[in-house]
Amino acid sequence: MALAVALVHLLLVSLLAPLPAAGADPPAGPAGGAAWVFPVGGSPAPPVLAPFEPPAQQWLAGHRGVDLGAEVGDVVVSPADGVVTFAGTVVDRGVLVVLHDDGLRTSLEPVTASAAPGARVARGAAVGVVQDVPGHCAPRTCLHWGVRRGETYLDPLSFVTDRPPIVLLPDR
Repeated sequence: MALAVALVHLLLVSLLAPLPAAGADPPAGPAGGAAWVFPVGGSPAPPVLAPFEPPAQQWLAGHRGVDLGAEVGDVVVSPADGVVTFAGTVVDRGVLVVLHDDGLRTSLEPVTASAAPGARVARGAAVGVVQDVPGHCAPRTCLHWGVRRGETYLDPLSFVTDRPPIVLLPDR
């Protein structure tokens, strides 16, 4: 079931977010070199429950983002300026996607969105709250944060300056 959810999420995010113009070079990183903010937890940085683990091949298993420790109802904010391109349910959880001004896309889940598609959002602006949905961090609650340039997933932690601690969880 978790694999099906992940595959549907990957498909949906790739279909809903616009691609760069043909021949355009993707941007190198955050606009103006400004650091992004964490989408949940504020300062100090939230713990990382599962780090970014890119697959060896795009179609292989991996963890295409980071899981940040969170509580149900925590406010979720946009990590950088941009426009909401999707806010809705994918399989059994809320997903929110922001296309940032530098061309990168953020996906956040599980989120009950307060920002609608087409809404312009500023870095640090509230876009929703963490949903009460059992996820792959169970029994803990987490917010999954993915970042993409085109079809390539990037480590979200590379866009923030305050690196959170990685928390090792017991084997289930």
